[in-house]
Amino acid sequence: MNPSGSVSQGRVELSRLLSVAPLLLLLLLGAPPGSRGQNDTEPIVLEGKCLVVCDSTPSSEPSGNALGMSVRSGTGRVAFSATRQTNHEPTDMSNRTMIIYFDHILVNVGNHFEQDSSVFLAPRRGVYSFNFHVVKAYNRQTIQVSLMLNGWPMVSAFAGDQDVTREAATNAGLVIMERGDKAYLKLEKGNLMGGWKYSTFSGFLVFPL
Repeated sequence: MNPSGSVSQGRVELSRLLSVAPLLLLLLLGAPPGSRGQNDTEPIVLEGKCLVVCDSTPSSEPSGNALGMSVRSGTGRVAFSATRQTNHEPTDMSNRTMIIYFDHILVNVGNHFEQDSSVFLAPRRGVYSFNFHVVKAYNRQTIQVSLMLNGWPMVSAFAGDQDVTREAATNAGLVIMERGDKAYLKLEKGNLMGGWKYSTFSGFLVFPL
């Protein structure tokens, strides 16, 4: 028996197995045979309990595994929406931090918005969408509200019409966040004397990176 011949045959069989493994995986997951992206260079994305991405042209030395595939969790739904239902003026705490607090949560999918601190904590790296609507009441000052990311203003809005009893500083934007990044609203100018009832703060994960 020739040992070198057995090794060569084993390598051939292993090579054949690796070449058909992606197709077998697709069949097991229920995808129709021959499914692929819009062209040969685009990955196939299957969504369910997990997300499997198969690269039709993997690099010669893939960083993940020999099949050139990556697997990541498909349960990463992240969204929140909070509102202010009481019309209390800022407390001593909010006067020190200038963070705008919200006392009622409408949606908190994933539980990544902390009501006590009114801070959103990103669970993973990705593109996130935020919007805010901060109402000032009976205040003849101009207010400036900013969406803060780790202490840095990303998006700002102003409200300063002295002839309007209730006016809102409102804006929206997309930001890239890393896991553990913090987003919140800060009152950068003016005050909220008279309260800020009906104000809202919302956000969600658009897609992971």
